[in-house]
Amino acid sequence: MTYCVGIAVGEGLLFVSDSRTSAGVDNISSHSKMHRFGVPGERQFIICSAGNLATTQGVISQVERDIRRNTDVHLLNVANVGDAATYLGGLSRAEQKKTEGNGFEASFLIGGEVLDAACRLMLVYPQGNHIVSSDQTPFLQIGELKYGKPILDRVLALNTTLERAALCALVSMDATMRSNLSVGTPIELNLYRRGSLTPGAHVVYTEDSPYLRQLRNSWDEEIMNALTRLPAVNWSGQTQ
Repeated sequence: MTYCVGIAVGEGLLFVSDSRTSAGVDNISSHSKMHRFGVPGERQFIICSAGNLATTQGVISQVERDIRRNTDVHLLNVANVGDAATYLGGLSRAEQKKTEGNGFEASFLIGGEVLDAACRLMLVYPQGNHIVSSDQTPFLQIGELKYGKPILDRVLALNTTLERAALCALVSMDATMRSNLSVGTPIELNLYRRGSLTPGAHVVYTEDSPYLRQLRNSWDEEIMNALTRLPAVNWSGQTQ
């Protein structure tokens, strides 16, 4: 299983992804699900993938081949993020058609910015179509959605800082890993500042990362402290 989150706030974009591709009792493997493409000062794209590994690897490999071959359409010549999402959706559909009907679906998050075009975040569905994040819901998810969604719903807004968004994304990832063992480390985090047109900050947290352990322990402690401060249960059911 997979869990990836993209966040679009006023300051820019934030992405987090896990890397686990299998989690059997005696067979745990991992593979990066975050990919970055760009030309400094001109354009930057971040892609996260979920779904069948053969499909996602095939799509990313085709993206790389198209860039090398300088085809008519590729990530380094599209006009904006919307065109990039359309291109990515087409590659995904073509890859899935090789094994049509065998559950080889994949979905992608793509975000970034092209000079003189809008900084945007989009979700590309297995069918090839896509949606864009909104001011009311400034995040998109792929993979194992449910465990990490509550914190995103409660905390994120368009005016959330990127640093706060990063913390929110990591807590969302930790909640997912806690409840689903098929999602796991290494965890990749990428921060892109709107208008910078540079690759941005990128970090990988391994299973033995002291920071991830500190974050998890701090969050657990804060949750317990918050519970002790909640008003007592009103057992009468009447307004007090």
